[in-house]
Amino acid sequence: MRVWRVTEPGPLASNPVAPGSAPVPEPEIDELLVRVLACGVCRTDLHVTMGDLPVHREHVIPGHEVIGEVVAGGSATSTPIGSRVGISWLRRTCRTCRFCITGAENLCQESEYTGWDSDGGFAEFATVPEDFAVALPEQYSDLEAAPLLCAGVSAYRALNLADLPEGGVVGIYGFGGSGHIAAQLALARGARVHVMTRRTDAMELAIELGASSAQGVADPPPEPLDAALLFPPVGDLMLPALQALVPGGILVLPTIYLPDIPAMDYHRDLFWEKQIRSVTANTLDDAREFMDYVAANPLRVTANKYSLDEADKALRDLKGGRFTGAAVLVP
Repeated sequence: MRVWRVTEPGPLASNPVAPGSAPVPEPEIDELLVRVLACGVCRTDLHVTMGDLPVHREHVIPGHEVIGEVVAGGSATSTPIGSRVGISWLRRTCRTCRFCITGAENLCQESEYTGWDSDGGFAEFATVPEDFAVALPEQYSDLEAAPLLCAGVSAYRALNLADLPEGGVVGIYGFGGSGHIAAQLALARGARVHVMTRRTDAMELAIELGASSAQGVADPPPEPLDAALLFPPVGDLMLPALQALVPGGILVLPTIYLPDIPAMDYHRDLFWEKQIRSVTANTLDDAREFMDYVAANPLRVTANKYSLDEADKALRDLKGGRFTGAAVLVP
């Protein structure tokens, strides 16, 4: 099968990913083998590729927003051949620790992740433990469904952690794959949404989707925020986001990597019981609840199609902010 592997993590100018071939993987006893129909390109794939995250698997195949058709299964699986399933970031947990048994398996200290600990979807075939395969809403195309598996469910968990009051005000920093989904989820809950982004076309999309305002990525919103979601991995944006919060407001960081967190002025930036919350992957319940929600409440997913042969270009375009919404590879 055709694949892309991380050859040597580093800057994109050093060509850290390369195309190649590999045997089609054999599913373990509890795993499904899927033919990849589409795979989203997530900012976490950039972090894996560029070495922002430590290497967990040498020469890993990135990709964890995978839409696939089941073509085989291990002896302990029961999913019918031909089923369409999703593969997301959280691949496997111990299932026995105190976090796993209380429904917080995203905090399991033995958790494994697709495209980091094991090979992912920048390929023609991939495997997934059956218990972690995600059932997908039928009305979304493969191209539209792929970003839901990480960008979407991360936005859903982040918004839940934001604890927005009824009729509250939320600021969304960054308006890519997750941001444009988070805005729609917040609007559906009756919130007013203000978007901070560096791209003028993203500002236009935000207003088109119903945001009350859209301005520069570090600009103050037109009113104080009950909560802010900071999607770009830019530590310097924490300060304007915190300063925009009302007393008791919450800043949520739905990112796995955040460099250069700036020094804070305690009274200006964090006093008045403001809170900072990180997002660590998602739980299985998050994914199931989110997919049920978007099945009943359709979202507009902005997806930019790339061929599998263009995986390196998709990563460069994501890094350079050359599109709104999400990038999706289609073999």
